[in-house]
Amino acid sequence: MKIYTKTGDSGQTSLFGGTRVPKYHLRIEAYGTVDELNSYIGLLKDQNIPSPYAENLLKIQNELFTIGSTLATPPNKETLKSGKDRLGIPRISSVEILFLEEQIDEMETDLPPMTHFILPGGHQTVSFCHIARCICRRVERLVVQLNDQEPVSENVLKYLNRLSDYLFVLARKLTQHYQAKEIPWVPRKDN
Repeated sequence: MKIYTKTGDSGQTSLFGGTRVPKYHLRIEAYGTVDELNSYIGLLKDQNIPSPYAENLLKIQNELFTIGSTLATPPNKETLKSGKDRLGIPRISSVEILFLEEQIDEMETDLPPMTHFILPGGHQTVSFCHIARCICRRVERLVVQLNDQEPVSENVLKYLNRLSDYLFVLARKLTQHYQAKEIPWVPRKDN
């Protein structure tokens, strides 16, 4: 299979199931941003981070591919004429959401309580984590907007919301791991 097909040269692309849409279509924007998030998580995973977190990020990358496939399939094309699932892949379920919640709870057990908002940074790897978190929030906003137009799996919405929380707590955990300092945001007081 060639990597270039020339079918998108006029600014159109195909969704899973064959529907042609403009490349700026909200559904394309949503799963394209999932791909961007997945790439940043790959960058984060490739840093020198402790093994359990790298393994979790690999699991998350696989789940983001599932989400991308789900978003690339319009609701009216999710099943074949035979009634079979067109994707043939597992969907995001409450199990994947619960996994993120358990990982958040576990990481938070030995983190100091937050008393202020935290400025992103302190270590390059922590910054990569915060960038991934911000991209995740952008994906979430796009998917919520898409859901206003066409139904999107409730579990996809929940997963993305939980994933941004996971990435925030992971950033704090990596700050601790690298013995970097969390810089609190303290608003300037005008006189």
